Amino acid sequence: MVEHGGRDGFVCRLIEKAFGLGNDVFVHTPSENEARRLDELLWTFRQGSFVPHEIVTEPGALDDACPVLLGYGAEPQGKRSVLVNLHDEVPVFFSRFERVLEVLGDDDTQRATGRTRYSFYRDRGYPLEYHRVSA
Repeated sequence: MVEHGGRDGFVCRLIEKAFGLGNDVFVHTPSENEARRLDELLWTFRQGSFVPHEIVTEPGALDDACPVLLGYGAEPQGKRSVLVNLHDEVPVFFSRFERVLEVLGDDDTQRATGRTRYSFYRDRGYPLEYHRVSA
């Protein structure tokens, strides 16, 4: 197993922490390839870590027994408390979650799309917290 750093490592640690606090987590990725890449990272990102998860491949195929779901096109069914949005756009189903976590990288494109999403949430009156994290 390899300790992953940067944005990928941070995303894995964030998911692990949300799961460890007893949350049911849905991770919204931009594509099947990204979901599969994250699936692999969650198994290998840190020695001794265990984050039970699975990829959702179609609407309605969600397993409520699995605490962490990775999706890329299907709207989650059932009750989930935390949404980790890794997509450049705000998903239409975001308001069904108690918390939405957005993770930005260091490149200009990710920062710009992140600002757009931040404005979207702010303009609708959602309480926002911003954390700057260094690698």
